[in-house]
Amino acid sequence: MRVINIGPDPSLAYRPDLDMNKTKEKDDYRNFESGSLIDRVFNTYKLMHTNQTLDFVKKKHSEWAGCNHKNMTMMDAVMSLDQMVDESDPDVDFPNSFHAFQTAEGIRQTHPDNEWFQLVGLIHDVGKAMALWGEHQWAVTGDTFPVGCKFQNSVVFRGNTFLDNPDEKNPKYNTEYGIYEPNCGLDKVFMSWGHDEYLYRVLKFNNCTIPEQGLYMIRFHSFYPWHTNGDYMHLCNDSDLRMLPWVQEFNKFDLYTKTTEMPDIDKLKLYYQSLIDKYCPGTLKW
Repeated sequence: MRVINIGPDPSLAYRPDLDMNKTKEKDDYRNFESGSLIDRVFNTYKLMHTNQTLDFVKKKHSEWAGCNHKNMTMMDAVMSLDQMVDESDPDVDFPNSFHAFQTAEGIRQTHPDNEWFQLVGLIHDVGKAMALWGEHQWAVTGDTFPVGCKFQNSVVFRGNTFLDNPDEKNPKYNTEYGIYEPNCGLDKVFMSWGHDEYLYRVLKFNNCTIPEQGLYMIRFHSFYPWHTNGDYMHLCNDSDLRMLPWVQEFNKFDLYTKTTEMPDIDKLKLYYQSLIDKYCPGTLKW
């Protein structure tokens, strides 16, 4: 394993077998079949798919949605991700704080006049701070999927990671709709617990003013079986379908800005602090 100095920020990225001169093609992202990180990634998803049941998700809603764990500013929460490396991600092995600024800057280049969109890029993964506060990574990171109904084949590692999940053996949860009504809307669907839903709850609890499109991006950006593979449309209502293009537009920046070129965070913080002050100011309850 080589230790690589990645720029003006003193943090280091630990990247095995990394070729700094290689340009990553789009087809190289989200490789869940091979690569230097695949064992770590598979083990994270195996634990996730074994333990994320409907009962577990309801328990986590009760545990985290009250936002009574921490009091901190949004920028402090973003910077806390200096300590967080996502064990479910096959593309990167550096702290999530860098990815936050990479995503935000990618959006800023393409959408220079859309401040709330840029802010969403910065904060979209901040819910991963749960892993710093004692939560298992398999209940924080990774792709999300509905519980309480049939697990679709587009879920990552679907074929060999759900075998020990009790809900897989429960006939009540093994139909297309399970416990849900047709086109009930994703707002009424229990998603596997993770950083998406948690940050959405934090923003709503603290009356942050990010518009609906941005809240959808945050709440469903990890729902790859839906926004990329087109599954679970039978649970969507008209509002979900209107919001889907926004989530897909966000996904381009969330995924394809993951590079070894690290942003100079110290130069960017003042600008993004101004956006935080506009949309989610002050000390927030987490």
